[in-house]
Order: sequence, then C-alpha cells, then structure tokens
Amino acid sequence: MSTRTVEESRALIRYAIAMAVLVGVLLWCAYIVRHVLLLIYVSGIFAIGFSPIVRVIEHQKVLPIARRLPRWLAILILYVAILGSLALVIALIFPPLVEQGKALWARLPEMFERGQQFLIDKGILREHLTMREAVERAPGTGGDAVTKVFGAVANVAGGIFGLVTILILTFYLLVDSWELREAALRLFPQKHRARADAASREATVKVSAWLGGQLLLAAVIGTTSAIGLWALGVPFFYVLALISAIGEMIPVVGPILAAIPAIAVASTVSMKTVLFVIIFFVLQQQLENHILVPKIMSRQVGVSAVTVIVALLIGGKLLGIAGAILAVPTAAILQVLLSEFAAQRDTN
Repeated sequence: MSTRTVEESRALIRYAIAMAVLVGVLLWCAYIVRHVLLLIYVSGIFAIGFSPIVRVIEHQKVLPIARRLPRWLAILILYVAILGSLALVIALIFPPLVEQGKALWARLPEMFERGQQFLIDKGILREHLTMREAVERAPGTGGDAVTKVFGAVANVAGGIFGLVTILILTFYLLVDSWELREAALRLFPQKHRARADAASREATVKVSAWLGGQLLLAAVIGTTSAIGLWALGVPFFYVLALISAIGEMIPVVGPILAAIPAIAVASTVSMKTVLFVIIFFVLQQQLENHILVPKIMSRQVGVSAVTVIVALLIGGKLLGIAGAILAVPTAAILQVLLSEFAAQRDTN
C-alpha cells in the first residue's frame, strides 16, 4: 500500500470520526432543547394549518375596507375570533359549574357516608372513618402534599407559558410565511423547486384539513353529548356538551377530563344517573376512538384509517398528549414527503 493511499485512509477515518462526534453533539443539543423544538414544531403545524384561513380573511369582500387586508390584521382577526369564542364558552360554563359545585359540596358528606356504609356492608371496609381521617389516609396526602401542590402549580404555569409562546411564535410564522417559504425553496436545486413548491402546498392543505377535522369531531361529540345528557336528565346539559366538545380537541386525556364535570353534575341528581352518564361516555369514547377519528381524519386529511390509528399510538407513546395531538398532521406531512420521494425515484 502506497504512502498516499495510507494518508487518504487516515484522512477518511478522521473525517468519519469528526462527523460522528458532530452528529453526537447535535443530537445531544437537540435533546437538551427538545421542549423548545417541540414548541417550534407545534407553532409550525398551527401556522401551516391556519395559513389558508388567514389567506381567506386577507382577501375578504364583506367589509369595504380595502381590496386586501394586511396580513398581520388578518391574523389578528383570526386570533380575536378564536380567543373570543373560548371566552364565550368559559363565560357560559363557569357560573352553572360554580352553582352545581356548591350543591355537590353540600351533599358530599351525605354521599361519603352512604358510600362508606355500602363498603362496610360488603365487608370491603372494616372501620368507620370521618372524612378528615379518609383524606389523611389517602395516598399522596402525607408530608409530600405541599410539594405535589407546588409541582402542579408549576406545571400549570409552564403550560400557560408554553401556550402563550405558541400563540406568539405562530403569529410571527404566519406574518413571515412567504419569506420563510421562499427561503426554504431556495435550498432545493432549481430543477426540483417546482415539485418542492407543489409538495409544500399539498402539505398545507392536509394540515388545514386536519384542523377542520378536529373541529368536525368536536361538533359531533358536543352534539351527541348534548342529546345524551339531556335524555339522561342531567342539568345544564348544553354547558356540559360544550365542555365535551372542547375536551375532544385534546387527545387521550381531554375526553376523560371533559367527562368529570358531567359526572359531578349527575351526582347531584342520583347515583343511578351517575352510572348511566359513565356508561354513556365510555360508549361514546369507544365510538370516537374506533370509528369517528379514523373515518373523519382519513376523509379530511387523506390518510388511511390504519395510518391514523398507528400514528396516534406512536405519537402518544413517544410524546404523550402532545404526540397524540401532532400525530395525524405529522403523518400527513410524511405521506406527502414519501410520495414525492417515490415519484422522484420513478422518474430517475
């Protein structure tokens, strides 16, 4: 082997080692800032999904203000509409829930005694406890309770901060979307830019359709909840249906959290009503998980029902609630990229 060949081999080994170290450092840095990257990705998904809606508001013809609204004003109108709708829902929900909460609190001792007597009669509980003793013996209410409360408060504060960050970042991504898109297209060779442009437009349509699918699911769950709770004789069924519709927007835990107020309100009627409400929500979620989500998302986004279910399972396992929320739009984007890659291979 000549000296030149040996030097080239050593240089290649040094280059491979340097690249491996660089990739390792980049992966480690990405792991450290993974929460920031997740916020950026969520903001990007929402910016892509809201983009067609913002474009429609920009070119609106209802108000004779201008032929085309400034993009920042169109985004602001969209934000005001979303936040105003949430404020209206909260205004409708809060007063009746407070009233029902007071009624539930007044009946809590009676319900506690009734439940405890039932457990004693069945031999499950051996001694009679006061409510204070039951709270003191409950798991997680010992010396670390204060720490858990502070932890819960910190998590809520972190969630609010993350939500505000997503809203602000999404706003600026929408404002600068054209410049960012043009900069991204310039990364591709000239001959591939048209296909990259078409793929980006298709991904935008799919993500926007995903948002529409989420709203459709919320409407279906809200309507069925209103009908079911009304039939079961639960008070304030319209408000509880709104909570169910909002909870549907949050995969995995959203429907469970949305069912809690309905069960609490049902408990002020009778324990029989509570049982029927629980059965209703369990059946509704089985219908939603196995039929509505796969069918609606496959029709709206254009991905198969199998892909939707697999994406939800993988996303939920990797990132929990955030992964479940992002699973379907991510699968849609990957489908577009894989289709373009396969089409490019066929043409070569």
